[in-house]
Parts: sequence; C-alpha cells; structure tokens
Amino acid sequence: MKDNTCAVCDCELDDTRIAVKIGGKTVEVCCEECATVLREAEAAARAVAATAAHSGH
Repeated sequence: MKDNTCAVCDCELDDTRIAVKIGGKTVEVCCEECATVLREAEAAARAVAATAAHSGH
C-alpha cells in the first residue's frame, strides 16, 4: 500500500481523504464508506479478541 492510496480499497487519495484511527494508528481512506468498513473490521477483531481472552484460548 502506497502513502497516497486508500487503506481499504487502494484507490487514489485526494483532498477528500478521511483520517481514521485504528489500533492507535491513523490511516487514511478515500470515503466514508471505507472508513465504516475499517471501523467495523476493528470492532469485529476486538470482539474476537475479547471472546478468546474470556474462553482461555
């Protein structure tokens, strides 16, 4: 992934880019739809990690 492409879809970023903080790191995406995808993926990953921690795995 290049610095000037979306972290989700790899499209070229322009002036409408959106900064999203994920896991303490800021990444840039091209639109609100990609920002939502990224946020939902992080939430799902956290839920899986929390479930694994509670089940002892």
